Amino acid sequence: MKKPNKRWTIRLGAMALSAVLLGTVGALATGGDQGDPLITLSYLNQTAIPQIVKQVEEKTAARQKELEQTFTNQINQYKRQGGQTTPSGGSASYELVSMTNGQVMSLGVGCEILPRIGTITVKANTTPALIDLSTGGTVNSGAALTKNHLYMATIADRTLTASGDVKLLVRGSYSVA
Repeated sequence: MKKPNKRWTIRLGAMALSAVLLGTVGALATGGDQGDPLITLSYLNQTAIPQIVKQVEEKTAARQKELEQTFTNQINQYKRQGGQTTPSGGSASYELVSMTNGQVMSLGVGCEILPRIGTITVKANTTPALIDLSTGGTVNSGAALTKNHLYMATIADRTLTASGDVKLLVRGSYSVA
């Protein structure tokens, strides 16, 4: 049997090494196209991240401006309504109301009353006239309201009549005549 030529072995080894090197260079050269980019840390730090931050800041500024405009519109609407926030024209917070002898207050549905000073009686065509939220009971027409109890009108056409000078806290829609 013949021994293989040493030159032939060296040539074959050199060709195999060349093929491996060419394959590696080819793989590295095709790794950085737009479909499959090869990104370096310097590209991220100097280009990509600043662009992303800029886009986020622009969108945040636009959203902030939009929210500020919405908030301004809501404030202006509140001012146009005279500071009243409920659709029926009542107030969202309690208001101190003073009444004199014989004055009548008409209550809207959901109106809350807290008598503080004086005597006040309730009138209604149906029973109960008011709900006493302090005790969980009801008040019928013609009854005097207890001071420092919270009452609610749950049906329309409820009126309160003052006997002497009266002060009460009211939240909701009402009118005094």
